[in-house]
Amino acid sequence: MLRRQLLASAAGGLLASALLPRFAMAQASTPLRVQLGWIANVEYGDHWIALENGLFSQAGLDVTVSPGGPNAPDPLTLIAAGNAEIGYTSWLPFLDAVGRGNDFVLITARQQTSPLGIISLAAKPILTAQDIVGSRILAQGPAEETAIQATLGLAGLDPESWTMVPAGFSPEPLVAGDGEGYTAFAVNQTITLENMGLVPEKDFFFRSFDQLGFPSYAGLGFVSRAFLEANRPAIVAYLAALMQAFQVNEADLTLAPKLAVEKYGADFGLELAQQTRQNELQLPFMRPGGDPAYPVYGLDKAKMAGPMYDAARATGRTELPPIDDIVDTSLAQEALASL
Repeated sequence: MLRRQLLASAAGGLLASALLPRFAMAQASTPLRVQLGWIANVEYGDHWIALENGLFSQAGLDVTVSPGGPNAPDPLTLIAAGNAEIGYTSWLPFLDAVGRGNDFVLITARQQTSPLGIISLAAKPILTAQDIVGSRILAQGPAEETAIQATLGLAGLDPESWTMVPAGFSPEPLVAGDGEGYTAFAVNQTITLENMGLVPEKDFFFRSFDQLGFPSYAGLGFVSRAFLEANRPAIVAYLAALMQAFQVNEADLTLAPKLAVEKYGADFGLELAQQTRQNELQLPFMRPGGDPAYPVYGLDKAKMAGPMYDAARATGRTELPPIDDIVDTSLAQEALASL
């Protein structure tokens, strides 16, 4: 897959002046290389808005964003090698990287509940963890496999009581009957089924792993401890710029999809209608319940040390570090307070 670096020196701001964070600017032109966990689509619309509107540069940051995806390097590897400063990953792979000796710190969660889950059809709905038992589940890789195992383990069921069927990123094999379930994102493959004429809660069902009993975050941002200790103000400024961009996106759901399709994700053949629908669907995962007071981009240590650690143990990960060693909640709190 063609990759493309996206530079913060892109166009100046539409709303930059009005949306500057109030805290003191970070060190002038602090370089930040951000490695995304997925392709440059509307999932990262906050980054595209922050680049386009000059929010990063106005905060004294020189931000370079590199998309991820199936053929891109793992952000965990890139951060460990010093080839990026901020990376995005998932919970269990992050714990595995820390277990291998990497001194990483979580700084933010983009999506407060994970949109990853299982799609099933009316012929055999998968609505509970119990429904997974004995099912053939189309799954993309180890992350999806461990999510199912964790869900079953947390429910007191045998983590191996299902059959994994290797699959790609399109739900057509589910429709063709190659499995009873398909691991997917609420903000992606459900749209494909809608476009095929299938009706949610009638023809197909989506249940997130959170709904199935495995609560988690998605889009976990992390840095090395060494970088954090040397560049704390820059990280706070980066998060504040994202929060400002998130507010812009909430006010106008058409801007981020247009930026993704026409500019920042132009190499990926994105469709404007699909990206617009994805943008609509992803907002409840970033600000659950639509509560304007909800602390977006925040992290909850109790959630991570509780049910998220329980899920890790359910998959055999027993050597877990103290939560205070791998999470810094103060960065997002300070960024939010500065707005």
